[in-house]
Amino acid sequence: MNKNKIIGSIYLTLAACIWGGMFVVVKSVVSEIPPIQLVWLRYLIGSIALLVIALVTKIQWHWDKRNLLLIFLIGLIGDTISIVAQETGTMFSSAQLGSVVTTATPAFMIIFSWPLLKIKPTKGKWISLSLAILGVVSIVGFHFEGKNLLLGVLFLLIAGLTWALMSVLIELIDKKYSIIQVTFLGTLVAIVCLTPVIFIQKRTLLNISWSSVNIWLSLLYLGIISTAIAFFLWNKGLVLFHSPTSGLFFLFQPIVGTLLGWLFLNESIKVGFFVGLGLILVSIVVSIRNE
Repeated sequence: MNKNKIIGSIYLTLAACIWGGMFVVVKSVVSEIPPIQLVWLRYLIGSIALLVIALVTKIQWHWDKRNLLLIFLIGLIGDTISIVAQETGTMFSSAQLGSVVTTATPAFMIIFSWPLLKIKPTKGKWISLSLAILGVVSIVGFHFEGKNLLLGVLFLLIAGLTWALMSVLIELIDKKYSIIQVTFLGTLVAIVCLTPVIFIQKRTLLNISWSSVNIWLSLLYLGIISTAIAFFLWNKGLVLFHSPTSGLFFLFQPIVGTLLGWLFLNESIKVGFFVGLGLILVSIVVSIRNE
């Protein structure tokens, strides 16, 4: 494996680990801040952080119709539709189920990479994906409860599908574009798309308990760490790793989510966790060996 793939795999793993903690954070505040308002606030904070990073690092900005159209689609499909669907699905189900259903993303990425990137999936890639899915199932099992469970699953599947499409579209952008610029403009698209809804429901923002330390810490985590930093790491990792199976690193989400639940929520870890962890790691090794 060349240097770019090694660095890319590290970036993708770090991003997925950050998002593993995100599901727990979202679940803790989504009852106080509705999904659309939560996403809007998250991107508002994230875009400011990304702009500061862009100015400090003095990136070179580029502008042309084709790539800007791709960035608009990335912002609309991934940063807007996918994230709203993800947080809505988490609200209707659970943080655990949210991390599980969205692991369909790697399969969707392989499918989208075929027509868009002209990368035909090999037998090894499908074997790797099957091992990864078995690993996730081993970690979390099938015991889920919730009044609106099916609705939650539907939203989460939409989230996984759109995130996969966005991840593939990123690889079509000209390499002269800084990933910071791509990520920043994508968040701006999301803010613009969601602002009309925020304006119509402006009373919702006024009803938020802004004196709550939990809300501020959650928003800072979601905006700076989970959006500005993790989105940059994921987008950069996709470009460096450059493979439809890069989505397998997404599966570190449920691993981290389970560990955080054990550490902070006193949730038990069963033998299935270690079996699942092993299967996921094997799936990544199989994927890399078949590159």
